[in-house]
Amino acid sequence: MQLPARDIVRDYTEAVFRRARVPMEPLNFEVDWVDQPSRHTAYPGAPRLPLPTQLPELASLRELFTRTDPPAPAGWSLTRLAALLRLSYGVLDRRMTINWNQDVAKRAHFEHAVWGRGTASGGGMYPVELHLVAGASAPLLPGVYHYDTGRHVLQRLLVGDVSGTVRAGLVGAEDADSYLVVSLRFWKNSFKYNSFCYHVVTQDLGALLGSWELLASALGVPLRRLLCFDPEPMDRLLGFDSDAQSVFAVVPLRWDAAPAEIEAAPAENEADPVGSAGPVAPTMDGGSPHPPSVDLRVRYAAHERSERVRQFAAVTAVHRAAAAAPTAVDPAAVIAAAPRPLSGEPVALPGPRLDLLDRPLSTVLATRSSSFGRFRRPPELTAAELGTTLAFAAAGRPHPADAGLPADAPALTRLWVFANHLDGLPAGGYAYCARRHALLPAAPEPDIGMPAFLQQQYFLTNYTMGQVGAVLAISGRLDAVLDAYGPRGYRILNAEIGAVAQRVYCAATAQRVGCGAVLGFDNVSMDAALGLDGSDERTVLFLLLGRHPDAVADLEYRL
Repeated sequence: MQLPARDIVRDYTEAVFRRARVPMEPLNFEVDWVDQPSRHTAYPGAPRLPLPTQLPELASLRELFTRTDPPAPAGWSLTRLAALLRLSYGVLDRRMTINWNQDVAKRAHFEHAVWGRGTASGGGMYPVELHLVAGASAPLLPGVYHYDTGRHVLQRLLVGDVSGTVRAGLVGAEDADSYLVVSLRFWKNSFKYNSFCYHVVTQDLGALLGSWELLASALGVPLRRLLCFDPEPMDRLLGFDSDAQSVFAVVPLRWDAAPAEIEAAPAENEADPVGSAGPVAPTMDGGSPHPPSVDLRVRYAAHERSERVRQFAAVTAVHRAAAAAPTAVDPAAVIAAAPRPLSGEPVALPGPRLDLLDRPLSTVLATRSSSFGRFRRPPELTAAELGTTLAFAAAGRPHPADAGLPADAPALTRLWVFANHLDGLPAGGYAYCARRHALLPAAPEPDIGMPAFLQQQYFLTNYTMGQVGAVLAISGRLDAVLDAYGPRGYRILNAEIGAVAQRVYCAATAQRVGCGAVLGFDNVSMDAALGLDGSDERTVLFLLLGRHPDAVADLEYRL
């Protein structure tokens, strides 16, 4: 007998939360690094349109954090879109550093090089794929384009206005005729993380959307994140096997009325700019304000490097369950799914150090990196740096635009702190209250000491907890979110968690504080340490904060 979709999601997440104690299947899995997929998806033979490469000097994190009267939003342009894509998911530099990762020695070889990107991704796998569906008002030929992250170009996969096909899958009416379509390709992550993949990639999606939220604000353009829709028409248009790759988010685009910026130049590797691009969509009827949905598919197929592509039963099952047709969202139920208020005498934090956030967002994203065991102390992380990071992380807009919620609706997540070695804050567990900018004590330091406790609960080998200043935990009430959104609530909660994590990275980078997101703690023990056992609130993702040594043998080659 088939389990209800909600139960499938619940069973999967329970296996994720307990995987430190009960390994997830398949057991004894070995990664085939030789047969791994390409880190940059490309469509052989598809025409390439180069994008502007000049990165703009954007507003500082301080301005984005304190802005109370933002300027009137402008329309999108190809220059703004190129900046959004490159700073969030394009390749920005090559990096080499000494860290505790087991594969550090081979990173000096070009075929194993580490390429830096602005958005964090679990394990550096980067499973998100980005397509632009351009309509009649776009400053380039209407059609379907794929963003090639390795080359920073658009590859044209189809000519013609098929925006009606995207619109057909959306729940609410959208008057845009162009869309950024965000999909997840599971094999780009599951070749390494197998059944754990779905938990990781849905947080990767949120991290990207968190970057886009910041970039859109800095670029002065609107950005509506849609997560509650039917992906089937879009999956079919893009030629996806929905069990292997599917659309998870859509962002409507409204363009400036400026003339075309790129299409005046011929696309690379095409003799006939239109004829070589495959099938052409029909034009819309004269009496219709929008083109109809059409049953077309892109002509070009993505290159697959792996000889063997595996699907994992747990990933397929939870994806099918979470992708079920979205239910009507009750705003009251979503608001009720927020973490419950906590009692206790608040511990005041120093006010946010705005001067520490005074770095351009473009610089912050270009220099963001994960610590990978490089923490060193002394000096200690300060309570002011911790408070600044928490305040910036909690200031994002958490809800998708199609949830129908007021702007002041509470977040679905809460930030916790395991204070380890902090100047100005005793060791122990705390909950962060953004409204008061204060910490609520949750638990004293364990008898064995916080560093020893954290090391016991961490089942990987790439961090020494004695060198870490603080561990942040992001939690949520999964059951309540599933009540509000249905099975898709798991994806929505993880998207918010990923967005909060990306803001933590940005705040830490601006302050020159080290940061590393990890999923290697025993969630059950960490929940118990915060007094969450017996409640429906669970820790989901952890971020380590601390100092990096000043004198290091690092290489960053800017592209």
